[in-house]
Amino acid sequence: MSVIADAGRPGGSLRRIGGVAIRHWCVTRRSPRILDIAVWPVFNTLLYGSIAVYARDSGGGSASTRTVISVVTGIVMWHVMYLAQNAVSNSFFHEIYTRQLASLLTTPLRPAEWVLGAALEGLIKVGVGVGAVTVASAVMFGVHVTDAGLAIAPVMALLLLTGWAMALIVVGVVMFLGSGTETLAWGLLLVIMPLSGVFYPVSVLPAVIRPISAVLPTTYAFNAARTVVDGSGSPWGSIGVAAVATAVLMAASFTFAVFSLRSFLRRGLISKYT
Repeated sequence: MSVIADAGRPGGSLRRIGGVAIRHWCVTRRSPRILDIAVWPVFNTLLYGSIAVYARDSGGGSASTRTVISVVTGIVMWHVMYLAQNAVSNSFFHEIYTRQLASLLTTPLRPAEWVLGAALEGLIKVGVGVGAVTVASAVMFGVHVTDAGLAIAPVMALLLLTGWAMALIVVGVVMFLGSGTETLAWGLLLVIMPLSGVFYPVSVLPAVIRPISAVLPTTYAFNAARTVVDGSGSPWGSIGVAAVATAVLMAASFTFAVFSLRSFLRRGLISKYT
């Protein structure tokens, strides 16, 4: 069924969203990108987990054991956000590289439907990648993130939404400034990583940097993840702050992406990708 014929049918929007998800998943599983999903994350877990174990064996004591839990939990939760952001960003770059942007804009497919389709495909990547990292952390370092049960679910959901918000920012910047800025897809998260205290409480950061960390939703999400996996219960205060900050970030990133798309079309930049 063509997209045009599907436009006026009930449930057409859901079919278009599903079509985008299936299309990009087919591209992913037939390309080396599968390494980004299930292989490199496992090696990241091995790297950071080994560093934490070395610190534990050098220092000893329960505090060093908590360091291993903190670091390994951080790398598992990090990949929730990283894979979510990576999925949407790479899907957009695929449309650029294959010069499909103009074709997509001439169909009934709405920008929001494309984003939802790419995000849906991203859920598959997150499931595969985080599953691999979770198993690796349990087998190699004895850290069982799943022991936290459903208490970890709100944190993962917030990091997932944050990853999508970061992807919208990247897409918006690329449309506004050009494809040369696509390095933001990786660079932006590398900036967020140390500022959010992925592996440590932000209290250890230099005092001049802490105010920046205080406004990031990821700071509270990673802090909540450490607390939950450590067995100290759900820190609803941190989760609540993270939820509010994530909602603000989502609204801001969506507004920026819409603004960038309108500017992109108004300036005729679509001609560069046809």
